[in-house]
Amino acid sequence: MNGSEEERREVTASNAMRGPVCPDLPDAPALEEDPVMARAARILTNLGFCGHYMHFHRGGRSGRAPILCLLEKNGGTMSQQALGASFDLKAGSLSEILSKMEGGGLITRTRDRQDRRQLTVCLTEAGAEAARLETEARIRFRTRAFSNLTPEEQDQLADLLDRVKSRWEEL
Repeated sequence: MNGSEEERREVTASNAMRGPVCPDLPDAPALEEDPVMARAARILTNLGFCGHYMHFHRGGRSGRAPILCLLEKNGGTMSQQALGASFDLKAGSLSEILSKMEGGGLITRTRDRQDRRQLTVCLTEAGAEAARLETEARIRFRTRAFSNLTPEEQDQLADLLDRVKSRWEEL
């Protein structure tokens, strides 16, 4: 092992003992040394957990579950183009998701009779049942997710998150 590699390991070990630092700011103090940075890190960590939880446990925003629910809400039939616009998905991404859903027997896709370029997406019986179960699960989650907060606290949280969202859209 040469000297520079040994020095790098010592610096890495020293930094690990100090705590996390901002990778884009190599000279930044450890987060816990600055209360503002520690608070921001705590908020971002908790928001990250919430985002991760929503994506992996509640089906994300543009995967199979939300597509099933939207199809059910629209009577079980929509154009593929309208689905893509509803979720702001590129045609190829949506097509991949729908192919998997079709392979799983949840939907069928047929060419539109008037415009052969368009595909119509329809829920199958299995898809309608999956959509019903997903909708029920979403209602249960929404009912319980914030039950540990009073209605006033829920309103405050919603207002604060609206402000955070607006700020982040400006960044």
